[in-house]
Amino acid sequence: MPRTLPTRYAVSLKIDASRYEILDQRALPSAEHWRDVRSVAAMLDAIRTLTVRGAPLLGVSASLCLAYRAQAGDTPAQLREAAGVLRAARPTAVNLHAALDAMVGALDAQGPEGLIDAAFRWFDDDVAMSEALAEHGAALLDDGDGVITHCNTGALATVGVGTALGVIARAHAQGKRLHVWVDETRPLLQGARLTTWELRRLGIPHTLITDSMAALVLREGLAAKAMVGADRVSRNGDAANKVGTYGLAVQCHFHGARFYVVAPSTTYDGRCASGRDIEIEARDPDEVRGFVSPSTALRWAPAEVAVMNPAFDVTPARLIDALVFEQGVFAPGAVAAGLGGVLPPAR
Repeated sequence: MPRTLPTRYAVSLKIDASRYEILDQRALPSAEHWRDVRSVAAMLDAIRTLTVRGAPLLGVSASLCLAYRAQAGDTPAQLREAAGVLRAARPTAVNLHAALDAMVGALDAQGPEGLIDAAFRWFDDDVAMSEALAEHGAALLDDGDGVITHCNTGALATVGVGTALGVIARAHAQGKRLHVWVDETRPLLQGARLTTWELRRLGIPHTLITDSMAALVLREGLAAKAMVGADRVSRNGDAANKVGTYGLAVQCHFHGARFYVVAPSTTYDGRCASGRDIEIEARDPDEVRGFVSPSTALRWAPAEVAVMNPAFDVTPARLIDALVFEQGVFAPGAVAAGLGGVLPPAR
């Protein structure tokens, strides 16, 4: 059996020699429940139900599940099968695919011990990338800025300080006076439930708005900058993110507000020439017909109504002022050159 696992704690997960738990994000902000994900079945369900979410965190959490299974004595064949099952759980977030491909590559090259090492390196690298994103991105925010966000991009989406919300937190820590306008992010309310929870913990002034209020906030000059994350960035600088991001970018463009995308290089997919090559996940229609969480079930539409429910949309590069990666700040047209060597492992 491989050696005892290292210990790693984050806002979003806890792993050590005897446990692997993730914070159930469906229960926030009402309750903080921790869920055991030591089995592949438990991790698969957590990914599919958005118990765990956020592109960087998906890659880390799935990799650590494989590490736990390797430590428990699963065979290389079982680990490869598990990687394939977890990889297919969500199609858009390339971080998940890149991480699991890297785990299989390490397993093939060095066996279960190599997979364990690779999984914990992936964790540590995510922390380091978040720190670099925060430093680069904070320079884009000025004292007194109003900033609008969409979805959740903080410590609940990574194992570090976050991506776009990490940038805001770093600028706040530097003494810049900011006010964050939080899109609620329908249909699953990641902004309302998760981003506000994080901002309260950080002590950053913020106001929650419905998604349909964003244009008004921009028109009134309450926010002049938008900070969002990404689940996949193509070679030409198009960015897939939580559905509603594209609409926010259009509104920013009309009102002359800056629109920034913040993501680690694990989100860049050089195999996608443009956003048209990005597969968009379609989710359960019942997520739009109502809202269901571990503590709440509410329906506001007829059960038989037809529903369109893409989890993501693609913001074209021409609507993006800059993309922040751990390597620095890039104009959309410079992403391919700047990250040309950063590719997911060959499948």
